[in-house]
This record gives sequence, structure tokens and C-alpha cells, in this order.
Amino acid sequence: MNEHAKLEADSSKVIASNFLRDPYLEWTRAEGVPVVEEFAVNLHDVQTAPWARAGVPAAFVHLKGRGDFMSLFVIDLPPGGKTSPQKHLYEEVIYVVSGHGSTTVEVDGQKHSFEWGPHSLFALPLNIPYQHFNASGTEKARLASANNLTAIMNVFYDDDFIFNNPKVFQQRIGKENYFQGEGEMVETQVGRFMWETNFISDVANFKLEAWNRRGAKSSNMRFALAEGIMHAHTSEMPVGTYKKGHRHGPDFHVLTLKGEGYSLFWAEDDKDFIRIDWKPGVVFAPVDGIFHQHFNTSAFPARYLALAMGSLRYPLTAQKRAIFVGVDQDAKKGGAQIEYEDQDPRIHTLFLQELAKNGMTSGMGEIFNEGCNT
Repeated sequence: MNEHAKLEADSSKVIASNFLRDPYLEWTRAEGVPVVEEFAVNLHDVQTAPWARAGVPAAFVHLKGRGDFMSLFVIDLPPGGKTSPQKHLYEEVIYVVSGHGSTTVEVDGQKHSFEWGPHSLFALPLNIPYQHFNASGTEKARLASANNLTAIMNVFYDDDFIFNNPKVFQQRIGKENYFQGEGEMVETQVGRFMWETNFISDVANFKLEAWNRRGAKSSNMRFALAEGIMHAHTSEMPVGTYKKGHRHGPDFHVLTLKGEGYSLFWAEDDKDFIRIDWKPGVVFAPVDGIFHQHFNTSAFPARYLALAMGSLRYPLTAQKRAIFVGVDQDAKKGGAQIEYEDQDPRIHTLFLQELAKNGMTSGMGEIFNEGCNT
């Protein structure tokens, strides 16, 4: 029996004796849909099965670095299909993996609908009734739900309280035009911006703002969605470039929107790197405190979407508050970022080799003396 299987067996014994229980994992087993647990997952490849609660096929994706706060659901809408009407006390941010459709939300007895397509991103206000619809009669639509049911179920462990609660959180609904793709730009720190809305029609092509502190000519935008405690931001790396290494707490789910490349992961005392190659649809969650770094090796800009528990407005924990302030600050000065001049020399050498395999040239020549790294 391998170590993982032994831990699972030991866990089952503990649960049977009613100690050290995990209500969320118990709930997922009872829901009867597939559970995928890996370090990285391609959302296009996840196999789903009928989920009675939602009325459509689904699967739960438990990334190994997800921590204790959130996870992903994959939800399939068959051609012409729709989910059952839903509402719940956990927060949910939806990313459209593929397909076209619409979502109806009910506010004060009035139904409001908005249409979505590939790369749409939207938040469902807390405990507001909603329903998803597939607009195509021939192709399925696939949604990825980033949600904090993990934390909520482990706090309350009461299905009825979570899924049938009458409480209306009026302040969490947002302005009506926020569901039509409109929003407001807010400067959160000097030179750092946040777009406040409930719906983004195409996050893969949303206009970003320069954020050079995170790496060579990179750009970024952070989002405040439905006045919630779920965080979202998107970052882009130009052709032939990569971000600076950094680390943070668990639960950041990093989803590739466009471009191809790889990420390296290492703990502080590790001699070697762990590598994950990515392309659109691949999602991973860096383990708590592990350093990681993202590299674009494709012929066009690469962009990813990061989703997490704890928003810029409501960071939830002291650790998350510190990350939002210090993620682009030098680790030598108490921040979370490794500056280019301090990184392991192997990192840039590997990048040049990977670019050469793809017939690409580096865009990092202004930072590195690349004649010494070939």
C-alpha cells in the first residue's frame, strides 16, 4: 500500500470513529460525481457525470495546493440544457471554459439575464437565486466554478442552512449595470488598479494596466466581483518574457487563458525544480509558501487568471492582506518576490533553451547578459 493510500485508509478509520472529520469531503463523496485530485488539471479533459443537485453533469476538481478555503467545480450544460434553479451561502465565481449561453439571476423578485461566451467571467451574488442556460442546440457549454464551499461546509456542515437559507444580502448584489459588463475603475495603490463589476465578457482580452514590478513589461488587472470575498486577477506576459519568482499562501488557482509555456516550483531548500507545462485550460494551485515562476514560450502573449479566497477589498486573513501588499516586494526586504538578479542562474538558461526549441528569441535582453547564458 503506498503512502497516499495508507493515509486515506487511516483517514477513513478516523471518520468512522467520528473524529477529525472533514464535512466538505464527506459532502463531495455523498454528491456522487467524479472527483479529480491532481497538482495540475486541464479543464477541457475533465470527465463529468450527472449531478442531481444541479440537474446537469459535473465534476469536482481538488487541486493539491488548494488549501482549506476553496476548490473548483466543472459544470457541463448539454446542448439546449440548463441547470436546476440554485442558490447557496457559498460564493462562486464562474469562468466559461467553452460554449455560449446565459445566466438568470433573481433580485427582489425580478429576473435579470446576461449572455456569456468563451472566457467570460462573472460572480453570482451571495445566496441569490440563479440558473444557467446553454444557448446552443448542438454543442455543450462547460463552466468552471471557483467557490468557497470548502470553508463554508466545514464551518456549518448543514446542507439545509447552506442551500435553503432565506437570508438576502442586499449589499452584495452590486449595481444593475454590473451584470451588463459595465463597471468602475478604482486605483487601489499608486499605479495599481481594480475593475469593479459582476460580469466580464472576455477576460482573455480585457484591457490590462502595466505592472513592471512583477516582471519584464508584464501587465495586470485585479477585479472586485459582486462585492464578495473571492479574489480574481489576470496577468499577461509579452512574447519571450517571464514573471519574477514569488510565493504566497494556498488557494490561488491559476488558470491559463491563452498562450503556452511552463511554470517552475520549488521550496526554499530544494535543489531541483518541479515543472508544469501549460496551455489554455490548464489550472494549478501552488502549494502554500512554495516559490513559483511563470514563463511564456509561445509566439504571442500568454495570459492567466488567478482566483482565490480573500478579495482585495475583503482579504479575509492577515496572510492574504500581506500578500496583496507585498507580492511585488523584494523577498530580501520582507516581501514575497525574488528579483531577477537574485534568481537561480539555471532559470534563465533553461528559458533560453526552451525558446530555442520553439524557434523563439528572448525579450529579456535588457535585463540579462544573454551572451553568457547560451
